[in-house]
Amino acid sequence: MQNKNLFSLPEIAEILGISRVAVYKKVKSGLIRAQKVGRAYAVEAKDVEFLLGNKLSSKQKRVIDEGVHKTVKEYGEVLQMLGNQ
Repeated sequence: MQNKNLFSLPEIAEILGISRVAVYKKVKSGLIRAQKVGRAYAVEAKDVEFLLGNKLSSKQKRVIDEGVHKTVKEYGEVLQMLGNQ
């Protein structure tokens, strides 16, 4: 990845290997955080790392931890039995 601070949505589409339309839809739905620059949108470099799955925010880590805790609490015995097979 280049040393850039901002990436255009077409650049994000190329990086992620999806269409520009898909990227625009993800921006509109809030799945990709982008800022409006004039008439276009731009994604900060730090957010590109999140999109690529290389880094997780503390909020994302907390959500994952809560999900794991809930799953173990509800299905712990079943998971243990599956692990023994």
